Amino acid sequence: MSIFSWMYPDEYLDSAYVIDYKKIYEDGFRGVIFDIDNTLVPQDAPSDERSRELIASLQEIGYKVLLLSNNKEPRVELFLEGFAGKNPPAYICKASKPSRKGYFRAMEQMGTTVENTLFVGDQLFTDVWGAKRTGLRTILVKPMNPKEDIQIVFKRKLEKLWLWKYK
Repeated sequence: MSIFSWMYPDEYLDSAYVIDYKKIYEDGFRGVIFDIDNTLVPQDAPSDERSRELIASLQEIGYKVLLLSNNKEPRVELFLEGFAGKNPPAYICKASKPSRKGYFRAMEQMGTTVENTLFVGDQLFTDVWGAKRTGLRTILVKPMNPKEDIQIVFKRKLEKLWLWKYK
């Protein structure tokens, strides 16, 4: 066990779309917090049919769903446009991940706790680190699109080293 194991995700999967959410619900989880970019859709993309169907299916199961983004509101609103007439997820913009504050606000909005909330994101040093520090179960997923901002590209190189130790 590494001294840095506190930073490793609980699971590392190919995609947010391969997670067995029904099993996790049966295990007592009631809230899912998602990152948006490169987790549910490629960076800066609007929601697509697959992301809307995933969120709708989670809501049908009984989950509360919340989007936690470091982006500003226009970016999150672009993602939500496709939910017209449907039940859009709650969201928090400018979350300042990895700060724990956004994760606690998300659970407060959803009415969930650390014990029954799952976090799903694509970045180790913002998404997972913040969620782990908060005490949440975490699933790190592989980024959907390799085209990213330069500051994220740098973090990805560090993540590769970190995840090599994880595996």
